Order: sequence, then C-alpha cells, then structure tokens
Amino acid sequence: MAGRVTRRQPVVRLAPGRHVGSRETLAVEEPLEIRVGGRPLTTTMRTPGHDFDLVAGFLVAEGVVGGPEDLLALRYCSGTDEDGANTYNVLDAALAPGLPLPATANRAMLTTSACGICGKDSIEALRVRARWSVREDPVRVEPAVLAELPDRLRREQRVFAATGGVHAAGLFTAEGEPLCVREDVGRHNAVDKVVGWALRAGLLPLRGHVLVVSGRASFELTQKAWMAGIPVLAAVSAPSSLAVDLAEEAGVTLVGFLRGDTGNVYTRADRCVPTPRPTPRPASQPASQSDGARAAAAAATPNGAGRG
Repeated sequence: MAGRVTRRQPVVRLAPGRHVGSRETLAVEEPLEIRVGGRPLTTTMRTPGHDFDLVAGFLVAEGVVGGPEDLLALRYCSGTDEDGANTYNVLDAALAPGLPLPATANRAMLTTSACGICGKDSIEALRVRARWSVREDPVRVEPAVLAELPDRLRREQRVFAATGGVHAAGLFTAEGEPLCVREDVGRHNAVDKVVGWALRAGLLPLRGHVLVVSGRASFELTQKAWMAGIPVLAAVSAPSSLAVDLAEEAGVTLVGFLRGDTGNVYTRADRCVPTPRPTPRPASQPASQSDGARAAAAAATPNGAGRG
C-alpha cells in the first residue's frame, strides 16, 4: 500500500527561453468504494493508505458508529484490474448486530477529493446530531501552544513534502503533543483517517483535543469535529460562513488563519485566551515589638478590652 501513495511522472519543465525534461513525484488519487454489510454506500476519491481508518472515520461522521464495538470488521473485497490483481479499492464494513444502515445507504453517489458531502439532499440533512456534546468541554489551549501547531503538523507532512499535492489533518493534545497525523488528496478524507484512527483505538469522544487542518475550515470539517467530540478546530486558512454558524451552534472553538503567532478565533474564544496570571501580593511587613506587645495585652484582656 505504501508504494501507491506517490508516483513518479516524466514532465517537461518550462523556463524562460528553454525547456528541459524532468521527473516529478505525484500524489496518487484512486477511488475507494465503501460498502456496509455488502451493500454499496459511496465511492470516495482518496490517496491509498490508512483505508480502514478512513472508512471508520466516515462512519463516525455519518452518525453510524461511536465506538470500536460498533464496527465488527473491515475487509477488502475482490476489486480487480485487467490483470486480475486485487486493486484494494473496495472495502466492506461489518456493523454490530442491531445497528441500522447509514441513512445515506440508498444514495448512489461519488464523493470527490474536493468535497465529501456532494449528493446529500439539503443543508439541513447535513446537521447530523452528534452523540456527544462539546459545548461543556472545559479544555483550554494557550495561544502560544496553538500558534505552534501548524508548524508541528507541517513537520509530519511527508507526502506533501514530496508532492505538494495533499492536505493534512492532525490530532493534538491541549498541550500541543501530536497523536495522529494523516495526509490525503481530500481534506475531508484526511480528517476521516484521523477520526477513524481514534475510533479504532477506543478514544472517542475526543474531549480535550485539538484538530488542526492544513487548508480552510469548511462546514463539513466542522461537522466531523463535532461528531468526533473534538472541542477545538484550527485551520491555517479561512473558515466559511456556514462553518462558523455550525461551530457556534455546536459549541466548537473555531480558529482560522492560524499562521505564525496570529490567528482569528471565530467562536468560543474563551478556550484559547491567555490564562490570567495571579496578581502577586505585596510582601507583608513584620509586626513591630510594640505592636506585638499591644496584641498580647489585648489577648490577655476579656473581649479585647483596654487596660484598666
């Protein structure tokens, strides 16, 4: 699978007054058909790799599963190429008994690498209610920690370094420690791979965590954060108006334009404002000998009465 993430491609490199032959590394994009209980659900265009995580995260976003016990098995099916070799482009998920099929199981659609919600009937249909609330999450992320996260994410983007052609999503603790970073040609796929990893590790809901994405913050990515119980979503680029509206509704802290030591907090800024420092108390002055004598005399007199 690792060899299918990138591909070398001959190119002609143009430059002023000349052109030369060269080779470039491309990010691979291939379809993945997702089935549930043998029934086709959807096909997404993705970068091969971490496919089990992708499908698990997709099912979290659809409101189908919420823990590893809901997902009995994931297996590749017999999708083959012209030579009869398995393409590993068809994956079937087996749900626990009693779990209903996704509401989207009857829609025949293609999810492109640019959009993970194409084909849904309406915006209202997208407002899948999460099984966990994030509004009450007490997490705080210091601005200095938040500012470091895009660089920490960038250091983990090995495929981007080779191709310049993939998005990334990273899950961090409130202290800035990276837990999981995934890359994909589709930004929604990268988030699904992170959430799916967390589901399979038994970590949902992801209270007290921060999700960082390398591009813009869309409605869809905000919904995926909400569905996974993530209280803070930070993006290096702009949010959409609908993303801000949904973050406000859900109680998600939404940060955009997180670059260098600056960023815009669009919702729930209380989670990432600087922690107030306690005002130091002035050093107390030692009591004088006369003060001490008067205090002793007062203590020796009933009710603190004065001398007779």
